[in-house]
Amino acid sequence: MYQNKKTNVWHCTWLTLGLIGACGAAHGTENGAPTTAVGVYDFGAGMMPPATPFGTVGLRTAFYSANVQKDRHGKSVDNNFSLDVLSIGVAYMRMTDYTVLGAKYGFGAVVPFFQMDASLQVQTPVGPLNLEADPFRMADMQVLPVILQWTLSPNLFVNAQFQIQAPTGDYDKNRLISPGLNHWTFSPILNATYISDSGFEMSSSFEADINTRNHATDYKNGVEYRHEFAVGQHIGPWTVGMGGYYYRQFTDDDAPGLEAGNRARVLAVGPAVSYFKPGMPPVWLHVYKELDARNRAEGYTTALRISHSF
Repeated sequence: MYQNKKTNVWHCTWLTLGLIGACGAAHGTENGAPTTAVGVYDFGAGMMPPATPFGTVGLRTAFYSANVQKDRHGKSVDNNFSLDVLSIGVAYMRMTDYTVLGAKYGFGAVVPFFQMDASLQVQTPVGPLNLEADPFRMADMQVLPVILQWTLSPNLFVNAQFQIQAPTGDYDKNRLISPGLNHWTFSPILNATYISDSGFEMSSSFEADINTRNHATDYKNGVEYRHEFAVGQHIGPWTVGMGGYYYRQFTDDDAPGLEAGNRARVLAVGPAVSYFKPGMPPVWLHVYKELDARNRAEGYTTALRISHSF
């Protein structure tokens, strides 16, 4: 009898691990995470680095923490969920003096690394099953073959980008969570910044993520949309104000046995500050709290960015 119970537990364990990415009851998108990072752009979103001989190197460190998953009605799911993600991304951008459609042309790439710590409790016929994972691996690399920067007036800056996220990150379909997603993503991005003569700034970033299928799990995320924003006042080299993001899925996920309509959404707001002085590396810092989540985790994120042009 003991042996049969033990065998059933292991069967349930492997079944649960195999289905965790396809379970749509508590989240949208596979494993309930946005395909690309949110909370990347705040002040100066519409302004790319200047054209320099060797380009610009940037470092972004962010920490995301959540202890609750929300269902499609915004109610907390009773599953002892916990997720902490420390991300470190190294970016390279190279703007040039070449002109395309009246804009300065550039290109870039981002290589991220994730330290992830996740836990989840799943109910099985033989009792609750606690699942955990804490990988520290490379995540999916992002390549930007096209960056177009327009300066439409002394106060208005706009850039358009096309981003390709490649499945280069560490991935294991039987693990609770992985830094890599095992599918391609193609993202058109439009960013804009307006700064008034009195130093009041409004910045926005608009992005759509179009995903291919994860053939290891036969899961395909729906089209995802995000609007990132920041408003603030320039005071000398400082810009102080508020920022945030709105994330939402436009279309349903697609996977065998998946219930339709499990689209995710969330809103985040919080304080944001940046520092820019000629001759010094610019710095950005924000702290956002997520609200009104549906079909995904709800937590908070802190991000620090710094860059230097050579």
